[in-house]
Amino acid sequence: MNKQKLALLIVLIVLVLAVIWSVISAPRQKTVSTRKVAPGQTQQAERATAVSAARLAETAAKPAAKPALAADERTLRLDVLEREHSGFKGYRRNLFKPIFTDEITLMKQKAAAFKPMLVPPVAFVAPIPVPVQPVVQPETHQSTLAQFTFLGFLKKDNLKTIFLSKDKEIVLVRKGELFAKRYQATAITDQALTIRVTDSGEEIVIPLTENRPLAAAIK
Repeated sequence: MNKQKLALLIVLIVLVLAVIWSVISAPRQKTVSTRKVAPGQTQQAERATAVSAARLAETAAKPAAKPALAADERTLRLDVLEREHSGFKGYRRNLFKPIFTDEITLMKQKAAAFKPMLVPPVAFVAPIPVPVQPVVQPETHQSTLAQFTFLGFLKKDNLKTIFLSKDKEIVLVRKGELFAKRYQATAITDQALTIRVTDSGEEIVIPLTENRPLAAAIK
């Protein structure tokens, strides 16, 4: 029971404080003191206002006065009239020129006016002939073998040796040996000599006749 009374008391205190705060913070109406004016002064003020307004209207209606011309502007400057005017040096255009011109005719006129620059003739220099080297024909077997002359042969132990002469020299040839650096004797009989060319593998049969140059006969 005491708690309820205490709570009720607190609520009442808060309510009283809220009412006091609202009264203090509420705006209040302020009054202005009135000025006492004599009856004659109000009419004088109205007249003065009307007079000033009339003066402003008259001032606006009057045209602005023109400024007085200077003494120099009233005189005539003869030196300006006697001065020589320089001609215009800018671009000049022919007003009477037709608007549309023939482009082909214009190009022909420009081409006729253009003079080509003359070029001096160039002296013709004959080309120097290149010496042609003679073609060396390869030496044939016939011409090479013709340099050797068959003198005879010697048979010993079933082994035959042929005697050939070249430039007063005696050359001995046996089976399997080389002569003239490229001919190898492959077979020797009483009637013929068979040789093989080492670089080409070609076989040549040479008939043997005493005191006669070798004559090749290709198989």
